[in-house]
Amino acid sequence: MANIQAIRGMHDILPEQTPLWQYAEKIIREVLSNYGYSEIRLPAVEKTELFKRSIGEVTDIVEKEMYTFDDRNGDSLTLRPEGTAGCLRACLEHGLLHNQVHRLWYYGAMYRHERPQKGRYRQFFQFGVETYGMTSADIDTELLLLTDRLWKRLGIREKVRLQLNSLGTIAERLIYREALVAYFQQHLEALDEDSLRRLNTNPLRILDTKNPAMAEVVQNAPELMDYLGDDSRQHFQTILDTLTDLGVSYEINTRLVRGLDYYSKTVFEWVTDELGSQGTICAGGRYDGLIEQLGGKANSAVGFAMGMERLLLLLETLEIEVENTVDVYMIRVGENAEKVGLRLAEQLRNEISTLKLQVDCAGGSIKSQFKKADKSGAKFALILGEDEVSRGEVALKSLRDEQAQQNLTQSEVCEFLRKLK
Repeated sequence: MANIQAIRGMHDILPEQTPLWQYAEKIIREVLSNYGYSEIRLPAVEKTELFKRSIGEVTDIVEKEMYTFDDRNGDSLTLRPEGTAGCLRACLEHGLLHNQVHRLWYYGAMYRHERPQKGRYRQFFQFGVETYGMTSADIDTELLLLTDRLWKRLGIREKVRLQLNSLGTIAERLIYREALVAYFQQHLEALDEDSLRRLNTNPLRILDTKNPAMAEVVQNAPELMDYLGDDSRQHFQTILDTLTDLGVSYEINTRLVRGLDYYSKTVFEWVTDELGSQGTICAGGRYDGLIEQLGGKANSAVGFAMGMERLLLLLETLEIEVENTVDVYMIRVGENAEKVGLRLAEQLRNEISTLKLQVDCAGGSIKSQFKKADKSGAKFALILGEDEVSRGEVALKSLRDEQAQQNLTQSEVCEFLRKLK
């Protein structure tokens, strides 16, 4: 009988991989805490209608990519393809948006039935940040400063670039859309099949095409910036001025539109040249109109999402490594040593809360246990045999240098290890 394999595009994260994940997750959480953001935990399954109303029925996500099914009650449910809609649904449901300001973050698995490729999976993990109730350009800027600080903490700031654009208000974008459609209709012969399909559904997405054959027709298309009103222009300029004042480099990308219709004014992406075509590691913007779209009162919202797989791929590409080692490995030989050793290990953990101590529970010869101790990466081995137990001692041996082995009392071992931490 053949072994059961994981579902295509849904991958395992193995023990040798998780330390880098934990390292990145820890730093992200610390930076979000630095800025006063609070965690919200959301369901992985939502009513399908939520995503149809937020993302739009005539999008690739809703039409082709969502994992949708009918439950036993006949309700149509969907594994979340993104986090913004669910977060907003939770805030509306629990009354968090009435005359309140919120800075929220969430983390978890998202699901899309896409073609699996490097850095893109059918189950993928995202950190998402959503802010509500703030109209000022300062909150847009704060998200950019927060992510800038995050890249610095992760040691990848020199490998990522910030790209910015403004989409203006929905009303301004509708006027621009008409001009854009009129332009592309005069150049239908230059459009590929995908762009022809988008012409009547989401023409702004044509600007984001990766087809080099369309580069010239896209380059000559009308620019959205020419259709923005004074308020949208000032909002965008305030962000640019603050970034310049604080020394944060950026690029204005007038073709940056993002894939969802609910964005307005600020949109941004952090991109890298280290990952080939999958170069966006973080993206977001302002989406004031979505709250009304889901039945709430008009309000302000800005957020971003960060794909963990691509971020981890970048860290691996730059060979950023994280140790996954224990401090001490305990070797026990003999029945009495096994009992005494287990008790001593618990005492040491009680006394030194940060100590990473692994006890050999598989047994075997002292030679085989030393091999496992060395493989664990531990700096020291604690050795308990019948002789050590009878003398009330523990042998301490350095595994990473030539220091002589020493015999210590249990209290002396505790003091020695405490100095390590």
